[in-house]
Amino acid sequence: MRRQLFPALMMMVVFTVITGLIYPLAVTGIAQGLFNDKADGSLVENADGEVVGSSLIGQSFSETEYFHPRPSAAGDGYDASASSGSNLGPTNPKLLVGEEDDPATPDVDETFDGVEQRADAYREENGLEADAEVPVDAVTASASGLDPNISVANARLQAPRVAEERGLDLDTVMELVDDHTTGRDVGFLGEKKVNVLELNLALDEVR
Repeated sequence: MRRQLFPALMMMVVFTVITGLIYPLAVTGIAQGLFNDKADGSLVENADGEVVGSSLIGQSFSETEYFHPRPSAAGDGYDASASSGSNLGPTNPKLLVGEEDDPATPDVDETFDGVEQRADAYREENGLEADAEVPVDAVTASASGLDPNISVANARLQAPRVAEERGLDLDTVMELVDDHTTGRDVGFLGEKKVNVLELNLALDEVR
């Protein structure tokens, strides 16, 4: 019994030290040494040096002078503690045409804007024609509900509104969009994208 118990205890101690101490310290050291910004959460600071968010986590911008992010289904919207999508399939009527509040349940608000309502609101907000095509990321939430990026097409359609609200030349705003456009992941995955938080901070520095 004793001959069996002692090796078992020693193995537990050895693996506890390796997996609970040495490995975490090694990974943390490498991350801090080589990828300090990412390891700390890719935090974003404004012009005053104040941390205003992370480039990895989307947040709400509703003012007309800012670029707006993707819709969010995380909690009540952009809730980093409740990351999730709507879990509605592409043929679900609720996703496509939304849902109205049921008067039979006055304590619960079932109102849900579907793609149709979001597209109409997007066109109206950005001064587009009633039949203008709308980027899919402007009317659908991401799987996490916290996507920090929008498509280049989405940003370019919003640019005239932002320029008008801020009294800026449209070319100036378009240049900012181009400056904050990043390429495909590892060169070929996904599409080019624009980080909303970083773009809006750049706007505030201009005007």
